[in-house]
Amino acid sequence: MRYLLNLVRRQKAGEAAGIYSVCSAHPLVIEAAMEVALAAGQPVLIEATSNQVNQDGGYTGMTPSAFRDFVHGIADRAGLPRERVLLGGDHLGPNAWQDRPADDAMARAEVLIEQYVLAGFRKIHLDCSMSCAGDPVPLPDAIVARRAARLCAVAENAWNSAGGEAPVYIVGTEVPVPGGAHEDLEALAVTTPQAAATTSAVHRAAFAEAGLQAAWPRVIGLVVQPGVEFDHHKVIDYRPEQASALSRFIESEPTLVYEAHSTDYQVRDSLAALVRDHFAILKVGPGLTFALRETLWALADIEEEMLDGRPGSDFKNVVLETMRAEPGYWLKYYGDPVRARFDQQFSLSDRIRYYWPHPAIQRAQSLMLDYLERHAPPLTLLSQYLPAQYEAVREGRLRNRPADLLKEGVARVLRQYMDACTTGAATRELETC
Repeated sequence: MRYLLNLVRRQKAGEAAGIYSVCSAHPLVIEAAMEVALAAGQPVLIEATSNQVNQDGGYTGMTPSAFRDFVHGIADRAGLPRERVLLGGDHLGPNAWQDRPADDAMARAEVLIEQYVLAGFRKIHLDCSMSCAGDPVPLPDAIVARRAARLCAVAENAWNSAGGEAPVYIVGTEVPVPGGAHEDLEALAVTTPQAAATTSAVHRAAFAEAGLQAAWPRVIGLVVQPGVEFDHHKVIDYRPEQASALSRFIESEPTLVYEAHSTDYQVRDSLAALVRDHFAILKVGPGLTFALRETLWALADIEEEMLDGRPGSDFKNVVLETMRAEPGYWLKYYGDPVRARFDQQFSLSDRIRYYWPHPAIQRAQSLMLDYLERHAPPLTLLSQYLPAQYEAVREGRLRNRPADLLKEGVARVLRQYMDACTTGAATRELETC
């Protein structure tokens, strides 16, 4: 975690240095992230959420150690040294067990934290902001902080047992709903400096009360709302002037920068402005799988054109029929039945990402990609459906193979984040090891 601790020091020295966090379990997204990091000579930060990966498997079916092995396997294949792969846990707390009484949920959260740290995750977001069964709504700041300190003590004990680098911590919670807003948005309230100060102060006090003063300097990030978000079909862009007071506040905190969630779909200049304004950790997830879906859809169109009426994978229809038959991941998000099929495909919240591992979809995807592997798409169709990839193929930067075309769709987004996190920052040798 020396890289992240040094990132904070660089920010405090006036350098516009940042890092982006890839919040996805899709193997092609992670592989693209590894390749972008390798090409740039930078580390890559991969994070799993408490719903996605936990001691019960989460919705990916992976425990923390299994997710670690999954990510390390991709790094090995990509040629990225494991020491340049930073592993983080996002929203670690009782989030997955909110329907249970607080004592039960927190006991499960302790197991969660312990397993993450023992598995080698060292960037830990302590998020106890959610109310459990029987809790007041909203949960008072003091209770949130005490519960976070309780989980920090578990993490410290696990680290002392496992050895290795000491964990670094993120506190606070995002205002945006994870994965994007459920409803149409017009504007957002930026976190006030007073609210940020309260979050910092109550957590610092709770850490001291729990005897965790030694861990507090490793609390490097505070999650706030800088005024960025997306709903189903539009993006609320970062407005630096609206966050100027919030940006100035963190300059008085010697060990803290901001972590910005839901930065998906921000333009390159906005991402760079966020980093400049001390939102040094940029979280991105749905924006990457949205780019992956765009490329898959384009490849499906290319396959259909090449087959010219002959039977093929029918990839798009297989995906959409699977979603219609199993609506659990999208139904409460896409409330308009007339627009449901459109939203399933094109919503920026990208609920389709939960369906990629489905066996029927995997079979159809394999059929499509196998066909395009055997019959390379003609340049004319690449130009029509994947113009950015066409340009890269023509310039010799990209192979005309389906897996490479898919990863390039994701990598184009990732390179915007890489540029934002390194533009304005002094070029220096990697300091992760």
